[in-house]
Amino acid sequence: MASRETRLRALALYKELHRLGREYPDPSYDFHGKIRRLYEKNRNLTDKEEIENALRLGEYIKKETLALYSLRKYRHLKRMYPNSSMSDP
Repeated sequence: MASRETRLRALALYKELHRLGREYPDPSYDFHGKIRRLYEKNRNLTDKEEIENALRLGEYIKKETLALYSLRKYRHLKRMYPNSSMSDP
C-alpha cells in the first residue's frame, strides 16, 4: 500500500499536469483524458518501485510539456520581430 506521502505526491503531480493541460497547444490531443487514463490505469499499484516509476513518468511528462510551452513561446516571439541579420551595421 502506498504511503500517505506518496499519495500526496501523486495528487499534487496530477493537479500540476491538469493545470498544464489547460494551455496545451493542440486541442484535439485530449491531454486531460490521457492523463486521467494513465492515473486510472495505475491506481491499484502496490509495489513501491512501480509507484516510483509511475511518478517518474509523470514528472517526465510534466517537464516535456513545459519544454513544449517554452518552445511555443519562443517561436511566437521570433515571429513577432522582423527578420534581421547580425552582419548589418
